[in-house]
Amino acid sequence: MTFYDLLAFAVACDASDLHLRSGQAPWVRVRGKLQRLKDASLVLEQSWLHASLTACMSANDVQRWQHQLALDFACEVPALGRFRAHVFQHSLGCGATFRILRSRLPTLSQLHAPPVLTQWLNHKGLLLVTGATGSGKSTTLAALVQHLNTHEALHIVTLEDPIEFVHISQQSLITQREIGLHSPSFAAALRAVLREDPDVILVGEMRDHETIQLALTAAETGHLVLASLHTRSAASSVERIIDVFAGAEKNWIRSQLSEALIGIVSQELHPSPNGQARHAVFETLSATHAVRHLIKEGKTSQLQSAMQTGAALGMQTMSQALELAGQHGLIGKNPRMLEKIQASEQTL
Repeated sequence: MTFYDLLAFAVACDASDLHLRSGQAPWVRVRGKLQRLKDASLVLEQSWLHASLTACMSANDVQRWQHQLALDFACEVPALGRFRAHVFQHSLGCGATFRILRSRLPTLSQLHAPPVLTQWLNHKGLLLVTGATGSGKSTTLAALVQHLNTHEALHIVTLEDPIEFVHISQQSLITQREIGLHSPSFAAALRAVLREDPDVILVGEMRDHETIQLALTAAETGHLVLASLHTRSAASSVERIIDVFAGAEKNWIRSQLSEALIGIVSQELHPSPNGQARHAVFETLSATHAVRHLIKEGKTSQLQSAMQTGAALGMQTMSQALELAGQHGLIGKNPRMLEKIQASEQTL
């Protein structure tokens, strides 16, 4: 089996990820479940895997991998599509995880995203897309950019590591920049982008103190900033941003975040009723006057209650979103309800 065959197999079985490790058999993740290839005798040799990986990397990427020992990059494979790859070293040699990127740009309606997301796009400020790794944040961000691209005349600059979905300028002018290739860091790219006359800035991930601070500043100065965070809820996203800063800065950042925030969407992927697909389910927190006050005063524990009672303002908790998705037949039985039932059964 060639390297191309492995990628083709992952695409054919509709996998989200292909895992390759020297000294081990290949694995794929299909609809959230990790599976080993049935041919258990297929063990990847270190020399073969290293040669295969470097063959799909640029000379610059190969040098960066040798220096950093771990690297993210994207590649295009003829007749198969685009992949996001993470390569690294481990105890048996080298390894890689390939995320299969869908060639067709998604729309918000295809994702069954809440209508409030399109309303948020009409404002200037910070719009956060959050969730665990592999929850579809990049897909939602791409759908938000595509919505603007087909409806508005704007200059949209994306800062990504690496570039995943490739956008073609339509109504909007789109500039895509890759961290490591076109700029040394998110912070450096953000400082530069403010001189490029942008209307919308996409920050692939707010990772550190400086990037968060620059993103908030951009949001405050008349830009729409789309960004992602690795958090599991809207409330924890607010806490994560504030906790990045030192004690003396926390009050200041609470105030700045409360003014800049438009909304937070936190998402999870859940299987459809027949188990043949997965759909995103969205928790939404709109930055109403009351929500801004809670953030500014450090009362993030009350944000959950604000979402529970804010349906008229486009808000919903994850439990409410799961219930609604189940009613619409998008997902199977509500996993949160099943957890409650199982817990109650254990206490009987």
